[in-house]
Amino acid sequence: MYDKAILYGKVYMNQEFVHKHIYINGSKIVKICDELYEAEETIDVHGLEVIPGIIDPHVHFELDLGHTVSVDDFYTGSIAAVYGGVTTIIDFLDPVDHPSEIESAYQKRLDLAKKSVCDYSFHATIKKPRGNLEEFVQKIKQLGMPTLKFFTTYSDSNRRTYDEQIIELMKLSEKEHIMLLGHLENDELIRLNDTFKAADLTLSRPAISETIEALKMAEMLRAYGGKLYMVHLSSGRTLEVLSGTYKGLINKRFFIESCPQYFTFTKEILNEENGYLYTFAPPLRSKEEQALLFKYSDAIDTFGTDHCAFNASQKNQEYLKDIPLGIGGVEHSFNIMRHHLGDSVIDKMTKRVAELHGLRQKGELKEGYDADLFIYEPLKAYQVDDNHAQSDYTVYNRHPIDGKILSTMIRGQFVMRNRKFIGGKGQWLRRRLSDESSVN
Repeated sequence: MYDKAILYGKVYMNQEFVHKHIYINGSKIVKICDELYEAEETIDVHGLEVIPGIIDPHVHFELDLGHTVSVDDFYTGSIAAVYGGVTTIIDFLDPVDHPSEIESAYQKRLDLAKKSVCDYSFHATIKKPRGNLEEFVQKIKQLGMPTLKFFTTYSDSNRRTYDEQIIELMKLSEKEHIMLLGHLENDELIRLNDTFKAADLTLSRPAISETIEALKMAEMLRAYGGKLYMVHLSSGRTLEVLSGTYKGLINKRFFIESCPQYFTFTKEILNEENGYLYTFAPPLRSKEEQALLFKYSDAIDTFGTDHCAFNASQKNQEYLKDIPLGIGGVEHSFNIMRHHLGDSVIDKMTKRVAELHGLRQKGELKEGYDADLFIYEPLKAYQVDDNHAQSDYTVYNRHPIDGKILSTMIRGQFVMRNRKFIGGKGQWLRRRLSDESSVN
């Protein structure tokens, strides 16, 4: 007898929905089949879809900016996550510049994350590094974090890593089988002006700064090897040029993440009275660049949210320099992206994330894998109408979507069922990347 049976659902497997029954023992899926067997608990999901749990590879919970802190901690942020079908999140360590500081940054984040109700891991983050870079890389691998984020901008806050060190990190990526995560904006093209307001954000951080830096990193990657994952691509022009110029690298050694906000809004909204609510970096782009995002979306590997939520009062400032950049999105990301791009987003938010970031036994409904899934009710003429995060607003309010996430299960246990939060305890996940030079 099985512990649980999820019966009569439309199960997403191998890029299609099939009518199957799912049987679970403990935390694992043990059988997916057509036959009916006895179970301690049966869940009839006739007419509903059963989809692998979403993995959000890019969130910032409890982010301390010095002058303010994002409003979602790991508890409230993970509650919002499970209402969005998200079963695993990857957050970031605070940026450090020396290998000796990694352990304390890791322990600090781990202590904060222990209250998460969904599973979690971290990316390490480097800033203007000093010391031995090989020691840095070996230390993050030892801690189960084979991904390292760097910035090509933010020199004003000493977070920028310069080309010479990026080249060395690319070589180490090849040697040590880690993946670099790049926040790619050309620092020389960023304009910081104390008189800029919210509507000036695209002047401060123009699209060309992203495009130029992404092309430069692709060329360096081609020359020196390794793996690079570009976080939060915002401009369709960047995507178009990368796709056309670097076909041998894209989706093989140069991977691309984008976010729901860039498919949903354009920079014109920054000119509205409440435009400050839509401020984040990189910023929103033009309608033409958004159209190119849709056109070349097949080249995008994953979707993350860059979830970093604040209350409206924190963002309602006269000058851009005083506005904390970031929005929430972890609860609504799947619904928004599925509305935009259909079922093609499912693998990009589940299986592909697990493959790229080294999350074993996650990302698919498959025998032997963790029983991470959500139950989805397709609906017509539906829209975002609630928000379980701490922020007092969501930019996605009343946005059209195609259904409702009814229940979310993590490792065989419901943490949210029939839209009611039950609770749970997330686990820290060690990660290990494939030893292959590319991820297929």
